[in-house]
Amino acid sequence: MRFGQRVFLRPVEKSAGYWYKSLLQLQASTRTLIMTLPQSRRLDFSEIPILDVGSLVAGDDDPTLINALHRACADVGFLYVRNHGVSMALVETLKESAATFFAAPVAEKMKIVIDPRIQGYLPLGYRSYEGENRAGTSHQEGFWIGHDRPLNSDALLDGPNQWPDGQPHLRRAMLLYFDAVESLARVLMRGFALALGLDEHRFADFFKKPLTRLKVNHYPPQNTPTADNDIGVVPHSDSGGFTILWQDNCGGLEIQNKNGEWVGAPPLEETFVINLGNIMQIWSNGRFSSTPHRVINRSNRDRYSIPLFVNPSADIGIRPLIDFDSNHSTTFNYGTYQRDLWRQTFPVAKIPA
Repeated sequence: MRFGQRVFLRPVEKSAGYWYKSLLQLQASTRTLIMTLPQSRRLDFSEIPILDVGSLVAGDDDPTLINALHRACADVGFLYVRNHGVSMALVETLKESAATFFAAPVAEKMKIVIDPRIQGYLPLGYRSYEGENRAGTSHQEGFWIGHDRPLNSDALLDGPNQWPDGQPHLRRAMLLYFDAVESLARVLMRGFALALGLDEHRFADFFKKPLTRLKVNHYPPQNTPTADNDIGVVPHSDSGGFTILWQDNCGGLEIQNKNGEWVGAPPLEETFVINLGNIMQIWSNGRFSSTPHRVINRSNRDRYSIPLFVNPSADIGIRPLIDFDSNHSTTFNYGTYQRDLWRQTFPVAKIPA
């Protein structure tokens, strides 16, 4: 596929677009004072751009690529990247190790159940958003790691990773993958900054001690879903900076356009899917879009995916970096915001209030 080529998608289902409104309600309901999420200019798209980021990886600032990156982030909030510099052998090794882990008995996996720092095993069929209209069950199990740090009463999301006994291959594969894809994340940060007309290093200070999380996912088949609140992953927008996703060839990822249609984001060989999170939408003051998405595994096979959630440091203040009006905008603490949202999304983690 040539640089700048787009994948044309078929709308798979209509929606009233309630999720975006729910996101704003969620912002208002958290204990932290959080500004209204800036309205994005997400279009009624039916396609996702495919960008060759080889020049960006090489350290070049190709204006054609930067302009294409801006359009993708503004119009869609999702894009595919190719020539990204990450070895597909790392991906395959991690997928195989993850499949072995998920095949273990539930009792074994529950020994390292997800903790209040969002590290460990996320059980199949976990519930989210209890007590809200959008409460739902996700037919997915996962395993999370972050940067391995000591417990710290002043940094409540810091802590050591949990690892399953007798599976050293999983630990090695996840750490190698984490390192490689986090390097790609730094490349993309530079591209996002340039696309917004900022200094290329503008985002670097926000990620000195990041709350980035790596997760491996397993989705059993689900051929006859009947409602949005009982699928592979219920509709949501990612809360952090952005996400770098590898998905296998089963398909199932769907994203929502501004018209409320769900469109499929099919797997493409040797690419990653990049989607922007709420924090990037705020940093860009609505120029970039944090787009709702969901997963339904209709493939009749076990589906695996590997997202890296690229999150800033807990101690930074979040506000727009463009056209910031101190009279009408507020700054809020990222760590508190993220902890509040994780509490609502993953009650099984038992994050204290």
